[in-house]
Amino acid sequence: MIVQTTQKSKEQLHKELLQPDVVTGSEMLLRSLLLEDVDCVFGYPGGAVLYIYDAMHGNPNFNHLLTRHEQGAIHAADGYARSTGKVGVCIATSGPGATNLVTGIATAYMDSVPLVVITGNVATSVIGTDAFQEADITGITMPITKHSYLVRDVNDLPRVIKEAFHIASTGRKGPVLIDIPKDVSNAKAAFYYPEKVEIRGYHPTVQPNKLQVDRMLEAIAEAERPVILAGGGVVYSDASKELLEFVEKSRIPVTTTLLGLGGFPSAHELWLGMPGMHGTYASNQALQNCDLLIGIGARFDDRVTMKVDGFAPKAKKIVHIDVDPAEIGKIVEATIPCVGDVKAVLQMALPKVKPSRSEAWIKEVTENKRSRPLRYKDSDTELKPQYVIEMIHETTKGEAIVTTDVGQHQMWAAQYYKFNHPRSWITSGGLGTMGFGFPSAIGAQVAHPDRLVVSINGDGGMQMCSQELAICAINKIPVKIVVINNQVLGMVRQWQEIIYDNRYSHIDLAGSPDFVKLAEAYGVKGLRATNKEEARRAWQEALDTPGPVLVEFFVRKGENVYPMVTQGSTIDEMIMGDSE
Repeated sequence: MIVQTTQKSKEQLHKELLQPDVVTGSEMLLRSLLLEDVDCVFGYPGGAVLYIYDAMHGNPNFNHLLTRHEQGAIHAADGYARSTGKVGVCIATSGPGATNLVTGIATAYMDSVPLVVITGNVATSVIGTDAFQEADITGITMPITKHSYLVRDVNDLPRVIKEAFHIASTGRKGPVLIDIPKDVSNAKAAFYYPEKVEIRGYHPTVQPNKLQVDRMLEAIAEAERPVILAGGGVVYSDASKELLEFVEKSRIPVTTTLLGLGGFPSAHELWLGMPGMHGTYASNQALQNCDLLIGIGARFDDRVTMKVDGFAPKAKKIVHIDVDPAEIGKIVEATIPCVGDVKAVLQMALPKVKPSRSEAWIKEVTENKRSRPLRYKDSDTELKPQYVIEMIHETTKGEAIVTTDVGQHQMWAAQYYKFNHPRSWITSGGLGTMGFGFPSAIGAQVAHPDRLVVSINGDGGMQMCSQELAICAINKIPVKIVVINNQVLGMVRQWQEIIYDNRYSHIDLAGSPDFVKLAEAYGVKGLRATNKEEARRAWQEALDTPGPVLVEFFVRKGENVYPMVTQGSTIDEMIMGDSE
């Protein structure tokens, strides 16, 4: 686990690192990362980065976690970044090492996660010759990075690293790639780390236009049925406190997107739940019947809007607050566009915001929330996945950091785990990356060694990253790993049942390994539950056990996620499921 550096020793370390010594590019890289206060780098070595790994040898100040796959490294860096708000860092070699990062880069790009991704490359003298383990990683990743660098001169390396961290962590956050040829990592030059960054043409808008904020406040004063759609931007801008104050002053109900969960307290009377394809009845009805829609740090993803031309049809005005001007009007036309950092926008609005005329509306949406809650048919003979999530929430009191993989278990976790705090929910929203959940939990746990981190996975996604069990055992990373095992690709099966007339095609995972034995093979304690009594006993044992534990919950194969809105439908055309 990471040993946190004290402030005094960090200041002393910085002073030592800033000495203008003549060093290699590899030493420049390590010094620069330490000057950016990087706690841990996740990575996997190979030929093109051996000079860099050689520089790590014997360096007591540099923390590196060796994963078992490059994709595990980047997902761990992603989990670290989402749970802290800091820039996550990973490293891989050239060719296949670099291309193994592509899915993780795309995952971070879609969800606006700040990463600095470092790859090695072949020597500059052979770039473009199809040399051994050469890949044009800057070209390959151009559509899925905020920016990328191919460093050909060692003298440029410190500036490039400084710029990369600045770009990754400002404006709409995202991944930046630095590709370092092998000869550059071994070349020597005098080290100088710039104090500030000046990038021509890169000046993200942080402070909003006051006129647009005033227009939003006027719309709120006139509205009778307002609703806020709060997205991941609320979490990423650390604006949860401001949103809560804004909501309590304006008296506007709130629905939070998948990535916005935790950005507004789930116990609040004005929280309606998650909207969209698997959203709550109250949220979807509120969006469809509001007269004012305020999108805050949300990009109106298709899983939220569903049929776009039938989305929020009664909204006379739509406010869209986003730090990325390219998002405003991209999917849903905004009558009041507001470009700026969510925190800055809310801070500007707070002194002047007044209550909307929403009390009758609040009664209506609250009654929808009360009368049509999330529900499922419980069973005394079968273990239901929703029950497992409820049990995890009950025992952790909503205080854990929860990561998920992608599929049915992800939606059940989003529905039935209630979040008290921002940055306590980590999931792949935009790209929907299977294999993300467990490695991201490792990154979150490294960042928060004293907090409980729970990784909720399906039996499909767990097999895409199970090799990372090794690093939990070796490094005593105490993640509690949940496998919701229904022996099938559950979400695909659900779609094939409902949309494809029960034509089940290539979804059977019955040949999966014994996850308990798999965990034990890696040196991690494994437990199994097939009913409620076993589930509670096994989960409590996991919580009481120091170190990592995997708990496999065998659940009903045919269970579906409800509510559900099928593609081509509006969000109020909901299939409510067996409970209706």
